[in-house]
Order: sequence, then C-alpha cells, then structure tokens
Amino acid sequence: MATLKRRVGLWLLTAYGVGVMVGAGIYVLVGLVAGEAGGWAPLSFLLAGLIVVPTALSYAEFSARIPEAAGEVAYAEAGFQSQISGILLGLAIVLVGAISAAAVLRGGVGYAQVLFPINALIATLVIGLALTLVAAWGVMESLTLAAIFTAIELIGLGLVIWAGFSAPAITATATASPLVWSGLGAGAVLAFFAFIGFEDIVNMAEEVRNPTRVLPRAILISLGLTTLIYILVAAAAVRVVPVSQLSGSEQPLTLVWSMSTGGDATFLAGIAVFAALNGVLAQIVMASRVLFGLGRRTSVLSPFKQVSPRRQTPIRATVAVGGLVLALALLVPIQPLAEATSTILLAVFVLINAALILEKKRKPEAVFQVPMLVPIAGLVLAICAFGLSVFGG
Repeated sequence: MATLKRRVGLWLLTAYGVGVMVGAGIYVLVGLVAGEAGGWAPLSFLLAGLIVVPTALSYAEFSARIPEAAGEVAYAEAGFQSQISGILLGLAIVLVGAISAAAVLRGGVGYAQVLFPINALIATLVIGLALTLVAAWGVMESLTLAAIFTAIELIGLGLVIWAGFSAPAITATATASPLVWSGLGAGAVLAFFAFIGFEDIVNMAEEVRNPTRVLPRAILISLGLTTLIYILVAAAAVRVVPVSQLSGSEQPLTLVWSMSTGGDATFLAGIAVFAALNGVLAQIVMASRVLFGLGRRTSVLSPFKQVSPRRQTPIRATVAVGGLVLALALLVPIQPLAEATSTILLAVFVLINAALILEKKRKPEAVFQVPMLVPIAGLVLAICAFGLSVFGG
C-alpha cells in the first residue's frame, strides 16, 4: 500500500492549523461581529471559541484513535460502520476544500490588484499553478511555506493589536455599553466561522511523527492560540474605532491602524494577499490528502492513491485538486458555492460528533479520551449552528 513520509512535528503542524483558521476573513469579520455585539465583540469571539471546543475535542480523540489521511472519512466509516457514508463525506470535503481555495484565490488576486496593476486571469493562473507545484513538491516545503505565510499574517495582526492598544481609547468602550445577550449570541454565530479550519489538521495524520500524541495537541494548541488572537484583535478594534464605523467598513482593520497611528494602512492589503496564499495552499494540501485516502478505499478513485517515489506526496491527487481549484476560480461563480461551504462543514461536524458517540459506545478505550458528554455537547452545538446557517435564524 502506498504510504506517505512522516516528517511533520508538533509546532509545524500547529502553525499549519493556526494559518488555516487565521485567514483573510478576520480582516472583515471583526466589523461584522462588532455590528452585532457592539463593544462586546471580544466576548463574542471567546464564546465562539468555547462553542467550537467540544467538536475540536471530538476530532482530537478520533485523530488519536484513527490516525489516517482522509481522517473524517475514516471516522465516519468507523462510527457508522459504512464505507459509503465515509466516501460521500470525503467527496464533500474535497469539493468544499476546492471551492474554498478557489474563492480565497480570487480574493487574494483582488487584494494584489490593489497593490499592483496585474491582469486577474494571468495572476490567478500563475498563483494557482505555483501553489499546486509547492503542494506537489513536498509536505515539509508546503508546511514550511505555510508557516512563513502564517508568520506574516500574525505580524500584521500583531501590528493592529499594538496600534489599537497604544492609542488613546475612545469614550464608548465596551464596558460603557450594556451587554445585550441576543447581540452577543449573534456575534458569536458569525465569529464561529472564523474558527473553521482546525479539522484540516487531522488529514495530515500519515505525515506526522507520533500522530496519536501530536494530532490532539496540535488541534487544541492551534485553537487556543487562534482564540487569543481573535480576542485581542477585536478588543483593539473596539477600543479605538466607534462601533458604527467599524461595523460599516469592509476593511475594519485598516480603520484601526489609520485611527490609531494616522498612517497609511495599504500594507494590510499586502498581508491579506499572504493570508489568501496561505488559505489556498492549506486547502490544496488538505483536499489532496482526503482524495488520496479515498483512492485507497474505492477502485473508482484508485488512481489518486499514487505517491511520488521521490517527493513522497500524493502527486496525482494534488494535481487533480489544484486543477479543480483553478477551474472553479476561473470558470464558476464562486459566491453562492462559497456560502454553502460553511453549511456543509457544519453538517460534517454533526456527523463526526455522532460517529464518535457510536464509536465510544463500541470501544470505550482510546489513547486520548474525552468524556461522552463532549461529543454530545458538540453534536447539539453543531446542530444548532447548522440550523442557524441554513435558516438564517
């Protein structure tokens, strides 16, 4: 059976997880959350992080039980005792990854056009092909580049946090406005989507050293770091920018910088380009591992189980995913499809929590365990979030 090479350690995997979650979306999302929660936006991000925790812990236990590429596929198969359910889930994840990468690729090209006079078609082709080549070249090369992109993102957010906390605070601070629970909850629902991405970590399982120990830690550390970053960014934003301005801006963090320092915030567009590149690369790497795992499960997709002898990457799966990303980015209206990705992922969270409940009943013992209450809570919260996503309520 074709195998991948175990080269990835805890901190590189954690950087990958943080990079997937902390994407270009945070540059817009802070304003939207502030529009719902007002000055209490940091608390909405904390609440959203707490909502995600049970599902993240479910993933952590499953990753220790079944450390395989195409993790969710294996989890669904184990929990529901059905290969078909796993294959269908895996195909949905591959499609979601490709759609997400295509949408982010378009967004990244848009940010790049703010900085340089470039042709969108050519830029999309060049960037998409280059990132696919990196993903095919090797997992260490891919994750190292992703870690560099993540560092650039975090430097940008760190500068925003510094600016927000170093400038004089406006009068309308968070504590000066009353806490409205409905607004706090609505803000948390929006903020929830900023945490989607931790689940991608499990698909790197066959390239991680000591996966039963490293995977759960990487999931929980990356989630904790991301939550802290979001809280600090939101706190810095509401400290120096009136909520009315923050919520009405498409680039709220540029407002934080401009109002705090009086300087030009164009550099944030450059950082958003790196955030987009990171998102595209991460999704290509993740989706190709899922497609590789599917190739080992069904003859229809068996060509995708091939591993490059020299690079030890799932070469055909990577090229196929990269080609799909480019096709979607160039040919298909992305917006309605991209809006559906979060809903599909929430359905995946529902299924994974349900699968862990069933698996824990059959096999209580595991290397890393969480109480049965955890997947039950994750299931309930995921169903609620799924309902809000579908029905807009």
